[in-house]
This record gives sequence, structure tokens and C-alpha cells, in this order.
Amino acid sequence: MSLWKIAWRSIQQRALASALTAFAVGLGVALVVAVLVIHGVIDQSFRRGAQGYDLIVGAKGEQIQLVLNTVFHLGQATENIPYTYYEELTESPRFSPAVEVAIPVAMGHAYKSYPVIATTPDMFDQLKYLGDREYEFSEGRNFKTSEPFEAVVGATVARKLHLKVGDTFRPTHPGVEIVGDVEDTHHEPVKIVGVLAHTGTPNDRAIFMNLEGFYKFGCHQAGPSTVRRFMEKKEKTSAEEHAHDKDADHSEDGEDHAHDADEHGADEHDSHEHKTEEHGTDGHAGHSHEPIAHQDRQLSAILVCTDHSKPALAMQLPDVINAEPDAQAIAPARVISELFDGIIGNVQLILVILAVLVVVVAGIGILVSIYNSMSDRRHEIAVMRALGASRILVGTVILLESILLSLGGGLVGLLLGHGLVGILAPTIAEHTGVIVSAFQFQWNELILIPGLIVLASLVGYAPAAVAYRTDVAKSLTTNQ
Repeated sequence: MSLWKIAWRSIQQRALASALTAFAVGLGVALVVAVLVIHGVIDQSFRRGAQGYDLIVGAKGEQIQLVLNTVFHLGQATENIPYTYYEELTESPRFSPAVEVAIPVAMGHAYKSYPVIATTPDMFDQLKYLGDREYEFSEGRNFKTSEPFEAVVGATVARKLHLKVGDTFRPTHPGVEIVGDVEDTHHEPVKIVGVLAHTGTPNDRAIFMNLEGFYKFGCHQAGPSTVRRFMEKKEKTSAEEHAHDKDADHSEDGEDHAHDADEHGADEHDSHEHKTEEHGTDGHAGHSHEPIAHQDRQLSAILVCTDHSKPALAMQLPDVINAEPDAQAIAPARVISELFDGIIGNVQLILVILAVLVVVVAGIGILVSIYNSMSDRRHEIAVMRALGASRILVGTVILLESILLSLGGGLVGLLLGHGLVGILAPTIAEHTGVIVSAFQFQWNELILIPGLIVLASLVGYAPAAVAYRTDVAKSLTTNQ
């Protein structure tokens, strides 16, 4: 009979205690597996979420804030850059030779807590995600440049808000305080023409609309600075009209006064028509569908794909832009890597350490279980010795028991861990947009099995040493 079979028979004799001990090991292994798989998939997804473009051009400020706002659609953009930067990147001989694709992005609006991002169709026609994957539509198509009030929605947004092709929505601007007769809801509805297939990136939790429609919404659709300019212009116009009325009231010529009164009435009529045109048919500012002036257009950021056929120019481009007084160019992959390595990576390390400690405690449970059984097995060991088994062979059998319990618990833990990942997958997808499967494995899981063997050998050494030193004559005499 092989030593493995002898060890297995010994485990079967204490089936309940052995099963509970192996299950304790399995729980620890399951926790390790869940941490490794979930963190690994999320880490990979977010690190690769900025792939598809090499640079982000935005206003001077915190690089992390610009990345969080542009890549992950978190927080509010603090400053904007002029639209002319986009034109320079695509047309100016100073920048364009080093640029292959430039995608303008304007942010700051939302629909039912999901960010609304204004851009161009090139966002999905020219860019790729997660390396080399092209954007696809599970329903409908990409929006067109010629149709300003079209949009596409991410997979998570479509699922959570039950949106489909043909539905309409009205973006809001929660970040700007609206006063007077300016309301925070745009009257022109935006039509959904496409639903993005799931990408596993933050784009699943966003809505993308045509940049031209964004500007045609009017003043407060262009950002906080444009709103301020609009309100200042409105106050200046009101002050001028008040001064004009006051001058008309002090006229001393009767006919001139009557004539001025008529003119004043006409001015009021014209002014009312001007306000109606400016505010829209319902009297709300910014709904005339006239795009804001070209020089007043602003962008939150520009996504840039450099021309890799010209590496020298591509490498110089960030330095040239960073020398500008109002803009900066950052490599999002580098910033995200620093963020995850500096913060998220430490969190993962702490979780893994805690999970390993759970496995070690379970291993100590194996030690206690086998060691406590040694007093009851002295007679059994003595019989084996009397039948010709050497001390080393007896100690080896005890050591193999420890290894079998660890490996059995490890296999149970692998199944439990991946099952736990499958159970948590819907919650992870809902909050992060990342799809995690119970059948996804991480390479570092392969370390678990050798690690369990080493742990079993360490904790099995003490009971194996007790079995090795068992006095045959004394054990047989005691049990007569």
C-alpha cells in the first residue's frame, strides 16, 4: 500500500475533524483568490482605460484631476482651454505634423447622475480601447457631425436608465448656479441614435453627444466661464436700457417726448423680441440654437494620438505644449500607473497580506488537529513500527496527511473563490462598469499550490516529529 493511500485512510478515520480543517484552509484560499482576481481585472481595465490615445491636452493644474475627469469621468473640470488649441493641433504647422488624431472633449453636464460628454464622431471611429479593440454598437449607430442633437450612450447607462435608440433626453448643468430666468434644463431634446457595446471601461457609464449640439445649446452649455460672460453681458444690457429710459423721461419737448415715448415703446418691443430670440421661445436663456461665438468656444480637454511614424516630433510635442501658458499635455497611462502603484497597489497588498494571514491561521489549525490526534494514534504508530515501518516512513505518512489536507482545502478554496467572484460580478459591473467572470484566472494564483505545500510541510513537521520519536514498546504496553 502506498504512503499516500495510508495517509488518506488516516484522514478518513477522522473525517469530520479533517473536513472542518480543510474547509478552514479553503476559506482563506477563497479570500486570496477573490482579492487577486477582482483587483487584477479592475486594475487591468482601468490601466488600459486610457489606451487609444497618447496624450491629454488640458488646462494647467493637477494632472491627476485632469485624468480622473477625462478618462474616468469623475469630478468636475476646473478650467477650460480655448477651442483654438484643437484647431492648432489639427491645422497648425506647429503641432499638426506630430498629431495623427485629435478628439475634442467638453464636459461638465449630466443626465440623471451620469456624465454627458460632448465630442465628435471620431471618438468612436478613430480611437480604440483596451489595446486594439474597436468600438462597436449593440444597437443603432454613431452620431453624425451634421446632426447636432444626436448622442450615443454607454452600455451601463442604457441598462440602468432603460434607454434605447429613439429615446430623447435633456442634459443638465449641475455644476453652475443658475439665476434669474436661466434654468438648468435645455429645451432642445437630444436623440439617442446608438448604444455602445460593453467595453469594460469608464465609457460604459457615460453619454456622448455631438459637440456642435453642445455649443448650440447656448451660453451655459459652454461652461462656467461662458455663463459668467453671458450674465455680465445681460446685466450691462439691462443697465443701458435703464439709462435710455431715464433720458427719455427727462425730455422737455412735448412732441419730442411723445415721439420719444413711441420710440421707447418700439425699443421695448424690439428689446422684448431680442430677449425672446436670445432666450428661446419659452423665455429661457441659451435655447436659440445659435452656436456660441467661435472665439468663445472652450474645451475641457483634447485627446491626442501622436504620429508614431514621426517619433522625434511625437516626443517633442508634450514639451512644446507644456511651454504654453494656458495648457499642458500629459501621458494618461503614466499618471494612472502612478496612481494605482502608489495607492491602489498598496491597498491590494494589504488585502493579500490579510488573506494570507487567514490561510496561515488555517494552517495552524491543521497543526493543532493532527498534533492533538497523536495521543490517540500512538498505538497505531507503534503497530506500524512493529510491523517493520521505519521512523522516517511513519513521519512521512503524518507529513503527507498535512499536505493532503492543505491541497484539499486549496482546491475547495479555488472553487469558492471563483464562485465568490461570480456572485460579486453584477455588483462590480454596476459600480465600476468592469465585467468580471468567475472563469477569469490570474497568473499569481499558480503560486497558491506550491505555497500550500510549503505551509503544510511546516505545520506538519511537529506532529511528524512526535510520530518519529514514538516509543514502540511503551505505546504497545500502555494499550494492552
